[in-house]
Amino acid sequence: MPHANAPLTELGRLRLARCVVDEGWPLRRAAERFQVSATTATRWAARYRQLGAAGMADRSSRPHRCPARTHRRLERKVAHLRTKQLGPAAIAGRLGMHASTVHRVLVRLGCPRLSAVDLATGQPIRRPPVIRYEHAAPGDLVHVDIKKLGTIPDGGGHRAHGRSQAKQNNDLPALRRRASHSYVHTAIDDNSRLAYSEILPDETGPTAAAFWTRAHTWFAAAGITVVRVLTDNGGCYQSRAWKQTMALTDCRHKRTRPYRPQTNGKVERFNRTLQREWAYQRIYTSDAARARALPRWLHIYNNHRPHTALGGRPPASRVTNLSGQYI
Repeated sequence: MPHANAPLTELGRLRLARCVVDEGWPLRRAAERFQVSATTATRWAARYRQLGAAGMADRSSRPHRCPARTHRRLERKVAHLRTKQLGPAAIAGRLGMHASTVHRVLVRLGCPRLSAVDLATGQPIRRPPVIRYEHAAPGDLVHVDIKKLGTIPDGGGHRAHGRSQAKQNNDLPALRRRASHSYVHTAIDDNSRLAYSEILPDETGPTAAAFWTRAHTWFAAAGITVVRVLTDNGGCYQSRAWKQTMALTDCRHKRTRPYRPQTNGKVERFNRTLQREWAYQRIYTSDAARARALPRWLHIYNNHRPHTALGGRPPASRVTNLSGQYI
C-alpha cells in the first residue's frame, strides 16, 4: 500500500506506463502530466515493458543480500547453546557477541522464550486453556470483600495540588485531620456480576455485618436469593457479629484458602475496575465528592456497562427484576 503522499498509485503507474509505451508519449511530457520526475517515469515504463501490468505492484524493500548479517556458523552455535536453556546475555558472554544480536538471531530462528519452555526437556510448554468457572444461577454464590482507599482532603489531595500540598495537610494538628482511610465494602454475585457497594468508616465485624444485612436486602429486592457467601480470612469475617448475621440471613459462609486471593477473584477484579473507573478516574476535590459519584457509577456498571465475561452485556441482563435497568 503506498504512503499517504505518494504521487502514484498502482493504477496511476499503469496509466503513466501505457502513455509512454503504448501511446508513445515522450518521457518528460508523461512525467509532467503525472507530476513525477523523468527518472520515475522511466522506471515504471521499463517495468511495464518487462512485466506488464503486474510490474506496477509494490516490491519488497528487503535487500537481496546483507553482508553484515551474522554468519550461519555462528547462528548454529547460538542455536546449540540455546538448547542448554541459556538466555541471550549468557550466550553472548560465551560467544563474544552483543546480547541484542543474540536476541535477533534467536527471533530469526524461531526460538521460544525460556519462560515458554520446559527447563528439563527444552520442549515448548503446552499451557492448558483458562477455565472460567461460574455458578449456575444468581445467588448461588456472592463474593464479599473490602477495598481500602485513602481519603481526599477538602480542596483536593496530591493528585490535584502535588505532593507538597499533601504534606502540608498531613502536618495539620490531629484534631483537624480526618480519618486517613475509607473502606469500600462490596458484594458481587458470581453468576450475574451484579454488584452492591458502600463506603464505610472501618472494617470491623459489626460494620461488615451491618453491610451484609443491607446487601442481602438489596439482592432480595432484585429477586436474588443468596445461598452462599465467600470472603477472605479477614478478622471482620471471623467475628461473632458476622456469624450471627450469616445465621439470620440464612446464608452459608465460606472462606478462601489463606494467601489465595484468586479464589475470591471476581470481587478482586471488581475492586480493580472500581479503582480505575471510579476512585481514580478523575481528580476529586474532596472525599465527599468521590462518595457522591459512587452510586451513579454503580448504576452504570450494573445496568449499562458491557461486561466481557457476559458476552458484552451488562450484569442486569441476567437479572430480570432489577429496578432502574432501563433508566
